[in-house]
Parts: sequence; structure tokens; C-alpha cells
Amino acid sequence: MSSNETPRGPVDSSRVPRYAGPATFARLPRLDEVPAADVAVVGVPFDSGVSYRPGARFGGNAIREASRLLRPYNPAQDASPFALAQVADGGDIAVNPFNINEAVETIEAAADQLLGTGARLMTLGGDHTIALPLLRSVAKKHGPVALLHFDAHLDTWDTYFGAEYTHGTPFRRAVEEGILDTSALSHVGTRGPLYGKQDLTDDEKMGFGIVTSADIYRRGADEVADQLRQRIGDRPLYISIDIDCLDPAHAPGTGTPEAGGMTSRELLEILRGLSSCNLVSADVVEVAPAYDHAEITSVAASHTAYELTTIMTRQIAEARSK
Repeated sequence: MSSNETPRGPVDSSRVPRYAGPATFARLPRLDEVPAADVAVVGVPFDSGVSYRPGARFGGNAIREASRLLRPYNPAQDASPFALAQVADGGDIAVNPFNINEAVETIEAAADQLLGTGARLMTLGGDHTIALPLLRSVAKKHGPVALLHFDAHLDTWDTYFGAEYTHGTPFRRAVEEGILDTSALSHVGTRGPLYGKQDLTDDEKMGFGIVTSADIYRRGADEVADQLRQRIGDRPLYISIDIDCLDPAHAPGTGTPEAGGMTSRELLEILRGLSSCNLVSADVVEVAPAYDHAEITSVAASHTAYELTTIMTRQIAEARSK
């Protein structure tokens, strides 16, 4: 979108009730309804890589439904994200649910096409397997990227039952493939039992720093955000958020919940503290609505995607104003 075009925003809720009409993200136009998008919100309904409870294939649409509650002005970031840049819902990437390798290839090719238009991606999963092909695509455009990985789990295991591509292995594969900047990698919100201490040793060798959920509780969101900003610097940044980084009280609708997680307030405040970082794309994954109640998880996920989208549109608008 050029600097002199006015973005097309959400449906006017004073004219059409928020519960009516198609459930695009934040009631935004579809990608085929605008000339071009600066940020494309795209779903990946895939959960064949899960190791416990399935159902994240329905996460993207659950997030879209919950996003009907979002409004166009974000007071926490003092921004109207959908007026700053064109955001559009790109629908879903249709992937093979029976062949993980083929699905990974399909996601990468679709992401290549969308990024090739100049858009940044806000991806709604789906399980965490999808982060690997998304990172591959982003790295083709930006080179190795900094990564902030919000999750209860490390997701740097080697294999599950001999499978290289699962929701517990994407970031080991990404390190092995050289698509991550290993000087700027962090897990945020990790907790819970591991298979052994070697998990942490291997993870450290890959270059990851760890901010546990207990660290966030003791140190606070502002201090954690400051630490992460310093680690990232001005590198191109990808943020990957497994909704199970939140405590099950705040996100029960997920496949592998762990007690002792952060609150939704802490997650949103940390993200707001990263608004100066060069966020090139992001994902929110592992929302499994079958285990949710009262849309608690999908509401948290929709607000998370909203904050990430706001950061991206602010940066796009600032770059155009220079």
C-alpha cells in the first residue's frame, strides 16, 4: 500500500453488530477485497504435529470469532492500528493433514508468496510445527532473525517417535538450518517438568536464553521486556507465541497445559514493552477451542494478535513518514 492510500478498516460496529457478518480477524476486509496488504492475518488449520491433545486445527477460526470484540483504537499503545496501515484477513493456508512433510512445504510456499507481496504475516495456528516453515520464509527475506518464543515448553527437542517435524521440534530444526540469529534467541514463560537436565543443556548450546514464568512473577513485566529489548537490539525479530505460555486459568483451551504460567495481563504488557523492536512477522499458536470455556483462550489469543499487529502497523507507518 502506498503512503497516500487510506487503509480500509473494520466493519463499523455502530451499523453492523459485532456478532453479525463474516468472522474475519477484527472484522477486517479479506485480502481479496483490498489492493494490497501491509499485514496479512492468515490461518493455518493444522495440528498433525501434536504430542498430546489435538484440536488446534480449529484455533484460527476460534481466534477470529473472539476478535469480533476488538475495537479499532488501542489505548495501551496509543494507536489505531487499522488506520495506520492496511491489515487484511488472508484466510487459511490449506495443508495436508495426513502428511507433515508436505504440510510444512505448503506453509513455506504460501508464506513466501504472501511475504513476496511486501506484507508482514500475523499467523494464527494451528500447532507449533508451523513455526518452522514460517521462519524459513521470513529468513529468506530478512536473513537469520532474532526469535522470542513465548511458551511453557522449550520446543527444541530432537525427535518424537523418530519424527523430525512436530510441535516440540521446530526451533531445533531452525537452529540447525541457520535461519535464526543465535545471538538473540529467548524462551519466555517456560516452566514444568522436563525429560532431563540435558534438555536445558542442549537448549543453552543452541543459544537460547530463558525467562521462566517464575522470573516474570518475581521481576515483573517491565524489567523482563527491558531485558528482551536489550538482547534483541535492532535485529529483525520474529515472535512466536504458544498460548500455553499462559497459565491454564487464562488459557485452558490448549493441547499441553502446564500449571504456574503467566497471566494474560503479563503477556500483553511484555509485548507492549517490545513496541520499539523491529517485528517482521509473528504467530499465535496452539489454541484448541474444544478444551476452552467461555472463549477464555481465544479471547486472550485475539488480544495477543491485536498487540502484535499494532506493533507492526506502527512501525510501517513510522517508516513511511520518514
